[in-house]
Amino acid sequence: MPASRSIAWRWLILIIASVLAADQATKHVIEKYTSADYLRVVIPGILNLIHTHNPGVAFSLFADSHSPTVRFMLLAFSIAVIIFLFWLLAAERAGGRMGQIGMAMILGGALGNVLDRLTERGVIDFIDLHIQSHHWPTFNIADSAIVIGAALVLLELFRDWGHSSNRQGAS
Repeated sequence: MPASRSIAWRWLILIIASVLAADQATKHVIEKYTSADYLRVVIPGILNLIHTHNPGVAFSLFADSHSPTVRFMLLAFSIAVIIFLFWLLAAERAGGRMGQIGMAMILGGALGNVLDRLTERGVIDFIDLHIQSHHWPTFNIADSAIVIGAALVLLELFRDWGHSSNRQGAS
């Protein structure tokens, strides 16, 4: 990969660590300074801060499962994804700068949520976003970083896909 498209490891580690630190700090504040029934309206009709515990995965999938096997499989899958993403970055197979930044954000978020699953047996969610009757599942900083990171990876894929088809058409 050309050096101009690659980001130095120190920047990727900084992104991963920043996402992880912001995620864990905000979850700590919610855990320490709010009760389980906490609700604070930040922007009426759009944004609330609440205190919830999600034993499942994204969008509360598997939250009702009390099976240790399901819990173990979710954790094992998450750890496998983290290892795979680290490998993609280390092997310089994460694309250009936008893809690398995206994967670093996904890694930071995934590490934050896995850390919670290991220590809290679930994830603390607190961002409650809704527009009128349309309600998004409650999420946290880690989830936000994962979504933004995935969007960056997809944007780079689509951008590069458009460039490669233009080059093929010109030959």
